[in-house]
Amino acid sequence: MKFKILRFKRIKSTNDTAIRVVKSSNLKYGMIIAESQSNGRGQYGRKWISFKGNLFVSFFYNLENMDLTITKITKLNCMLVKKIISKYYKKRVVYKKPNDLLIKGKKICGILQEIINKQNEKFLILGIGINLIKNPVISNYPTTNLNDLINKKISKKYIEIELKKIFEKNLKIYKHKKNK
Repeated sequence: MKFKILRFKRIKSTNDTAIRVVKSSNLKYGMIIAESQSNGRGQYGRKWISFKGNLFVSFFYNLENMDLTITKITKLNCMLVKKIISKYYKKRVVYKKPNDLLIKGKKICGILQEIINKQNEKFLILGIGINLIKNPVISNYPTTNLNDLINKKISKKYIEIELKKIFEKNLKIYKHKKNK
């Protein structure tokens, strides 16, 4: 399963764009990448503050032949993103339910999952926002960014490629096990 990459300069939301692509095309697997998004969304309808230079990606894929609960899928997806961040930040990265990754008690990544239906098929929309170079200041909710933590410039494009590879590999493994 290969994710088709759809790259955009500026969009409202990678998840909204993924939903639109699923509903208007025959693609079963895709990856939406944006340089900037003006109306990123987080959990519970919260706004995701999207500074240019940070990572904004949404994957979408057909849930056919998958029998995991959304809770298990969420945890698995968080662990995959954690694995990528851990390649850069060698100390502890913490998964905070339901969908955040924290370093030293500060949010570095948020993941938003939505399930949509198209005809008789279910699709998962998986939005990932990682603070790479700048983090928002939110009262009562500390945040951080990878650049400040490792004091080194990070290749956003390389992280995009690594995310694509790890999601393709794990989706293929799971679907292979499921079909046995």
